[in-house]
Amino acid sequence: MNTKLIGRWGEEQAAAYLKKKGYKILAAGYTCRFGEIDLITQKSGVTVFVEVKLRKNDGFAAAADNVTPAKMRRIKTAAQMWLAQTDDDIPARFDVVEVYAENPGKKVDRINHIEDAFE
Repeated sequence: MNTKLIGRWGEEQAAAYLKKKGYKILAAGYTCRFGEIDLITQKSGVTVFVEVKLRKNDGFAAAADNVTPAKMRRIKTAAQMWLAQTDDDIPARFDVVEVYAENPGKKVDRINHIEDAFE
């Protein structure tokens, strides 16, 4: 399985996890000229922009540690574009979902959902 397919698999696992937690998936793989947002969800009147990070384990560092300030800026700018296009005027936040899988594409070992990860 190539890197792109593995990444998509991780995003699918995160989406399934969030659905079980009561989130509605509004978009997956949203792209614009400013960047990409892995998942756009909604729960309890809040639009949630989700960055998904897939790693085999967290032995070296947590997956969320790879969301750099520059990446956060790109995601925030892309989120502003999405909100402008949808006329969505409800509160928003930015989450990170860490997906850990020793055998990506086959089995998830653990998922960690970090709410308000950009604050």
